Amino acid sequence: MSEKKQVYVGMSADLIHPGHINIIEVARGYGDVVVGLLTDKAIASYKRLPCLPFEHRKQIIENVKGVVKVMPQETLDYVANLEAVKPDFVVHGDDWKSGPQQETRARVIEVLNKWGGELIEPKYTDGLSSTKLNKAVKDIGTTPGVRLGKLRRLIEAKKIVRVMEAHNGLSGLIVEHCQVKKDGRIDEFDAIWLSSLTDSTVKGRPDIEFVDLTSRAQTINEILDVTTKPIIFDGDTGGIVEHFTKMVKLLERMGVSAVIIEDKQGLKQNSLFGSDRPQLLLEKDVMCEKIHAGKQAQVTDEFMIVARIESLIANQGMEDALERAKAYIEAGSDAIMIHSREKDGAEIREFCNAYEQLEKRVPLVCVPTSYRHLYEDELSDIGFNIVIYANHLLRSAYPAMTNTAEIILKNKRSLEADELCMPVKDIITLIEE
Repeated sequence: MSEKKQVYVGMSADLIHPGHINIIEVARGYGDVVVGLLTDKAIASYKRLPCLPFEHRKQIIENVKGVVKVMPQETLDYVANLEAVKPDFVVHGDDWKSGPQQETRARVIEVLNKWGGELIEPKYTDGLSSTKLNKAVKDIGTTPGVRLGKLRRLIEAKKIVRVMEAHNGLSGLIVEHCQVKKDGRIDEFDAIWLSSLTDSTVKGRPDIEFVDLTSRAQTINEILDVTTKPIIFDGDTGGIVEHFTKMVKLLERMGVSAVIIEDKQGLKQNSLFGSDRPQLLLEKDVMCEKIHAGKQAQVTDEFMIVARIESLIANQGMEDALERAKAYIEAGSDAIMIHSREKDGAEIREFCNAYEQLEKRVPLVCVPTSYRHLYEDELSDIGFNIVIYANHLLRSAYPAMTNTAEIILKNKRSLEADELCMPVKDIITLIEE
């Protein structure tokens, strides 16, 4: 690096626009520019996963005129990087003087004062919005290849990956666009769960693997057509080995990110029935053979096969569940889903504590339908990487529709149901918007 003064610029640089170039141009006027590029993990901590992974963004910024060095910024807070670089100047647009970044700005000023550094704040470039640019990119859509690898990126970047069930195009749109903004942070769902239970129910069929893969592929296509988020597919048992390998090839080709298969056999009985219905486990070695065959069948490294352990559901005990986890990981499973219907969460905590002691581990997936009182932070703290809200959109839609139907029958007109319904003008323009 030259003898010129050092200038630090922190940025996400997901979609480069003139505003970024303007900041770097201003910074160049003060010395050699060091860009602290936010990692995927840092960005995902307060909003969506960036479109481009860190290495791609780094390669772009390294080739911007005036940038002499790019270093990762692991958090939204600048302090660690500033103390390592000790720059003479920090350059940032004046947009952070108000709003959620005020505290970050104050810490930058505080740490710069330690060595007499100075904060330079050029006027924010009007008419440009990264949020709007990202929305425009999202509106264009995505490709199977881009969508396929997103789940692995999310697992690496986020404390816990939040997944919501969808069962048709409309519910897929809800998962795609639903956001909650609070304290400068944007929370949204990271991925979509395509449940066999809800897919069967919405077709008026029982959840016994009656709906075949061809029909379920139609639902996948409906959701793929209107969303960009990664999809996790509920593969039930996966069928016999020969059928499962065909399923893997189909899902991977469509751009689905992962399939979850459970280690049960015979006529499917939903796990939430517990011991009220016979829950017959598949032999461990047979499940391992199926996992291995699926991994051999896939073409890319991005597609994930997740083994769902039903030992606790079938009252086979904690030791059996852990032995199966070890065996399935050795067979090539990319993640483990452990299922429990105990409401207090003690059983799931016990498994996680024991799982943490295993020599070889992969990400853990939970479906907290029973132990729903546990917050996502609690689930993350005990070891889970993915949480799936497996059936909530359909479960909430059915009573709402039933209530509306009953009100119309009771009153012999629809006026009384109006307050339960969105306006007609909104529904006829919903998809256009």
